[in-house]
Amino acid sequence: MVNTLETGGSERQFLMLAQNLSRSRFQLHLGCIGHYGALAGQADDVQEFPMGGRLYGWQSLRARLNLRRHLQDKAVEVAHAFDFYANLTLIPAAWLARVPAIVGSQRQLGDLLTPAQFHAQAAAFRCCDAVVCNSQAAADRLAEAGLRREKLVVIGNALSGEAFQPAVPAIPRQPGILRVGMVARMNHAYKNHAGFLRIAAAIHAQMEQAEFVFAGDGPLRGELEQQAAALGLGKHVFFLGDRRDIPSVLASLDVAVLTSDSESLSNVILEAMASGLPVVAYNVGGNAELVNAERGILVAPRNERQFAAAILRLLRDSSLRDCFGANARRFAEANFGLDRVCQRYEQLYADLLDQKRGRKTKA
Repeated sequence: MVNTLETGGSERQFLMLAQNLSRSRFQLHLGCIGHYGALAGQADDVQEFPMGGRLYGWQSLRARLNLRRHLQDKAVEVAHAFDFYANLTLIPAAWLARVPAIVGSQRQLGDLLTPAQFHAQAAAFRCCDAVVCNSQAAADRLAEAGLRREKLVVIGNALSGEAFQPAVPAIPRQPGILRVGMVARMNHAYKNHAGFLRIAAAIHAQMEQAEFVFAGDGPLRGELEQQAAALGLGKHVFFLGDRRDIPSVLASLDVAVLTSDSESLSNVILEAMASGLPVVAYNVGGNAELVNAERGILVAPRNERQFAAAILRLLRDSSLRDCFGANARRFAEANFGLDRVCQRYEQLYADLLDQKRGRKTKA
């Protein structure tokens, strides 16, 4: 179960796994809280359990009771919630339905939640048999909050085969033009697009042939376009909007960046690595689990001068870009390929059921 079917990383991971887990081993029933978003057309078989906009109102209580009945009717043996609101909806419903194996998810660090939200989710996690974290950083945060480490399972995000395939650039390549780009929705200030624009202006002052690419959309876009104009970036910056052809966007770039202030395990970084791009990112959350001195450059948080210098270093050294990009691609392929990640989820589900059946047999 997932929150919605918008274009976020959790939603894309949810659909990718739903479409690729072994049908010979598992019969899947998919659910969401709100059946809306750009990915809704890819998921007609996802049943909606709307909460009415409140976690603890009458509508949310009815949604949990309907979900409990649904889990019982389908004889569900493993219930897996994929995101914050899904955790607070599916986990109690599964507990009431006596589902044998209950799995929660922590796909961010938790620092973007209010203290009340964080504690509510932690309480729900205590009813789980396992909590999947997509980074060690996220798992450590939960352990620090008091969850038992043996309950925490780290499984990274999956990359589809398409992410590794050559793609036609969305913006045609031009001799002498080098591009730096970021893929991120423009709906939260913590993604720090504004910081990337300031960094872009600093680079442009030293390298006029550089161009800057933003892929993503959201309520902050208009403000960011105005800021780009005020910084004098003009025709040197591209706002591509919401894109479904991320490999083609990445094929247009020479360096990928992520200026986000908070990340668990970034799909953006992983997809850039799969495309063979060097990455520059702030050293926050799980970024250090992906980027090291052989695959890109990590920068101290909020140090925009150092960030601009790191990008300029890569733009001025094609051999270094090629070396970092090749290393990044090998790392992504070895650790985050779709088959490998699906196998880890399938093994987790099977192990949890075996444990429960073993306890029942002993009893």
